[in-house]
Amino acid sequence: MSFVVTPPATVSVPVVGTQDRFPVHRIYCVGRNYEEHAKEMGFTGREPPFFFLKPADAIVAVDAGSQASMPYPSLTHNLHHEIELVVAIGKGGKNILAADAQHHIFGYAVGLDMTRRDLQNEMKKQGRPWCIGKAFEQSAPIGPITPAAQAGDVEHAEIYLQVNGQDRQRSHVSKLIWSIAESIEHLSAAWELQPGDLIYTGTPEGVAAVVKGDTLTGGVAGLEPLSIQIS
Repeated sequence: MSFVVTPPATVSVPVVGTQDRFPVHRIYCVGRNYEEHAKEMGFTGREPPFFFLKPADAIVAVDAGSQASMPYPSLTHNLHHEIELVVAIGKGGKNILAADAQHHIFGYAVGLDMTRRDLQNEMKKQGRPWCIGKAFEQSAPIGPITPAAQAGDVEHAEIYLQVNGQDRQRSHVSKLIWSIAESIEHLSAAWELQPGDLIYTGTPEGVAAVVKGDTLTGGVAGLEPLSIQIS
């Protein structure tokens, strides 16, 4: 078989303790999934979950102990950080029950959902899709994936982000409005999940702007931390 253009290389993420890599299929993101973040965005309560997607080329895969560079994206003057626990799907399925969700998880990682907030807000005002605010290249940095058996109690782990060594976000995964298992149940009712899917589970309060030169260091207790510099 020949192609009229060169097919893109497979996007992948390192896996802790092995030379193998996790190939990325789709990136699902859960919106407003911590109550305090929902409040700072102007919403309250346990609303039905909603999701958006990022393309595979949004991934910036960072090796353990390394720091990657993320270019400041075009068109925006208000680039926000959103630290998140990421779930890596190892076994696909549709209509997965929350009680069975754990059997579909390969592992966990620390991720950032970088957001062109000014563009997102403008699209919201116009009632238009806000892909331009979320689904751009290199908007989803991620650290190495820790297999589930080695990850500890991620559902009660601390999650944090520091910018230039100063706290910006700090909370606990237990404060998710929709748990990891519930998110998988809802997602798999709408899409058939596939091995290689990543789920960015939502961000706690404290989102704010970053500028060129800033260093972002984020973590979830029990997982490899993530470090990037905005260039």
